[in-house]
This record gives sequence, C-alpha cells and structure tokens, in this order.
Amino acid sequence: MAVDLFEKKSKSWDMKSNRVQNAKSIAELIIENIDLKKEMKLMDFGAGTGLLSYFIAPHVDTIVAVDNSPSMLEKFREKSSEFACKTEVLEVDLSTTDIEHNFDGIISSMTIHHLQETKKLFERFYDMLEVDGFIAIADLDSEDGSFHSDNRGVFHFGFEREALEDIAKEVGFKNISFRLANEINKPYNNFTVFLLLAQK
Repeated sequence: MAVDLFEKKSKSWDMKSNRVQNAKSIAELIIENIDLKKEMKLMDFGAGTGLLSYFIAPHVDTIVAVDNSPSMLEKFREKSSEFACKTEVLEVDLSTTDIEHNFDGIISSMTIHHLQETKKLFERFYDMLEVDGFIAIADLDSEDGSFHSDNRGVFHFGFEREALEDIAKEVGFKNISFRLANEINKPYNNFTVFLLLAQK
C-alpha cells in the first residue's frame, strides 16, 4: 500500500491562513477567467481537504475530488455538507490509473509538482475533458527547492511556464495562457504561484 505522505498534515492542513488565502486567490482567478456554469461537472485534481473546491462550488453542479491521500479525502468528506454543490470523492493515483469520467473542466492547486510525469498527466486530463473543456492548473513557478521543508514526494521544484506551455501544446491544448495567482511569502523567500488556463 502506498504511503500517505499527508497523513500527519491533514489534521491541521486548513488551519494555516496562507493556505486558505492561496486557494481563495486561485479560485477568484478561475472564476474571473472561466465562464463557469451551474450545470458543469469539474474534477479537483489533488483536491486534498477541499480548499479550492469550497470556493468554486457555488458556481458549478458537481465537483469530483480526486486525490491519492486517504487522510486528506477523509477531511474533504467531513466538510462536504458545507459545499454549495454536489461532491464525489475518488481515492486514486492518476499517474498510474485511468478513471471512467468525463469533465467540463479540471481544476488543481499546488499538486502537479508532486507528479513525476507531467506530460502523461496532461494527456490524461485531455482525454477526460469534454469538447471545449478547460484546465485551470495552479502551481509554483520554478524555485530552488526550499518551498517545502521536506521534499519527499516532490518531483519538480516548481515549473518554467514556457516548458509547461510546450507540454500542453504537444498534448493538444489550445488558448493556453498564464496568470499570476498569488505570492507566498515565507521568512526565507518569496514564491510565486501561476494559474495555467487552457482549452481542449
């Protein structure tokens, strides 16, 4: 069985106000840039405890939380009655497993640096999207490896936007653009978070 690297963190995950603020900033940017509709079904990839989902929920019909951390998803389930839309939970590792779902959009916050094969992930995203479906992926701009105090399970120290755009293009995405979503200030460094927007 896979080790749940987030087990100890899940209990206090939502307590850090910078984490909540980051999710809120990303959600606001998604709402501003994507024409969300009440009949939409979205995937929140790496949903964790549902911070991003919480802010997006009032604008869509269903959010499917996909994560490979059982402890994080347990917290998501506990909070699901507070979400202003229908929710489903799928405990799955998308890097190794396909899921039989189609989505109008895929949202994600601070997750893809935890997956080794970015192109394979984007291919899965593309295949699971309806025609004209969107991705709205937030993650770190390239950094020196100091963002996490423990880099176990971290495969990318952020991303160069150009390299990520090339991957998205190669997979078939169009209308690719980036926005600055947030700046996370830590005592030893400041880190910027981008939002990648693209369409199938």
